[in-house]
Amino acid sequence: MMTIAGGKWPRQLKFAKMPGEPRRFTVEPGVEVLGHCHWQPDRRNRLTLVLLHGLEASSDSPYILGAAEKAFNLGLNVLRLNQRNCGGTLHLTPTLYNSGLSSDPVAVIRELAGMNGLGPFVLAGWSMGGNLILKAVAELGESARSLVAGVCAVSPSLDLEPCVQALETGFNKVYEQWFLRGLKSKLREKSKLYPDLYDASHLDAINLIREFDDIYTAPGGGYGDAANYYKTASALPIMHNISIPTLILQAKDDPIVPFQSFLAPQLESPHITLITPDYGGHCGFLHRSKEGSPFDDRYWAENRIISFCTTLGY
Repeated sequence: MMTIAGGKWPRQLKFAKMPGEPRRFTVEPGVEVLGHCHWQPDRRNRLTLVLLHGLEASSDSPYILGAAEKAFNLGLNVLRLNQRNCGGTLHLTPTLYNSGLSSDPVAVIRELAGMNGLGPFVLAGWSMGGNLILKAVAELGESARSLVAGVCAVSPSLDLEPCVQALETGFNKVYEQWFLRGLKSKLREKSKLYPDLYDASHLDAINLIREFDDIYTAPGGGYGDAANYYKTASALPIMHNISIPTLILQAKDDPIVPFQSFLAPQLESPHITLITPDYGGHCGFLHRSKEGSPFDDRYWAENRIISFCTTLGY
C-alpha cells in the first residue's frame, strides 16, 4: 500500500510547471542525457543537489519534483537528471539504460564542475538511481571527496539478483509487468530509431524482466547475460570503498528490494548511515506531516534528503 500510495498521493508541485533550464550532457561519445537545471542567482556559491530517478521513471516523477522544490526553496542548486532514454530522450543515444551506468552521473558533475565552476555536489537517487550513485562514489573511492559532498539513496536496488527474484514472486509480479510494459515500449521505439541494433521480434515472448535483461539489457551493455549483469552492475560488493557521508533509507517491508541485502558487511562503514524504518514500502515513506515545517510534510524520504544536505556544512 505504501509503495503504491507514495507515488499516487495527490500533491501540488510548483516545479511541475517550472521545467528549469534543459541541458544535454555528453556522457560518452555519441551518448547524451537530459537534465533540467534550477540555478540560484549565485550558483557558484551554492551546494548543487543532483536527483536521479528509478526504473521506468524520469526527471518529472513526483518524488523528483518534490525533492527538487524543497531543495531549491532551501537555497540549493538542483539538477533533475534523466537516465539514458528516459524523459523523452530515446533519440539521444543508441544504447539502452542499465543499473551499471555509474559513469553517467559522474560525467555530468565533472562537466558542471569543470565548465561551470559548480560544486560541491550531493547525489540523491531512488531505487535503480540509488544503486547507480552508490556504485559511482564507491568506484571513485577517496577521489570522490574532491567532487561529491554526500550521497543519499532511497530504497536502492544495490543487489540486483535478489531484487529480480523478488519481482518474480507473489503480488510483486504486478510491479514486474508494469516495469516490463515500459521497457518493451522503449525497446520498440529504439528498434525504429536504430533498426540495425535492436530486433523487437522477441518482445512478445518475454514475460519476465530477467528475460528482457538476458536478451536486450545485458548484451547491449556489454555484460553478456543477465546473471553477469546483475553481479557486475550491483553496488553492494564495492560499497566498502565509499569515503564520503552517505545516507541510505530502506524500509524493512520493501516488497521489491529485500532487506537482507542491507545486513551485508560492506555497509558496516563509518561513512554510511543506514536508517531502516519498519514501514515505508518501496520509495513510499509516507508519514504524518508536522505543522509549521515547510520541509517536513508527509513525504518522509524527501525530507530526510533535505535534512541530510543541511548537515554537510556548505
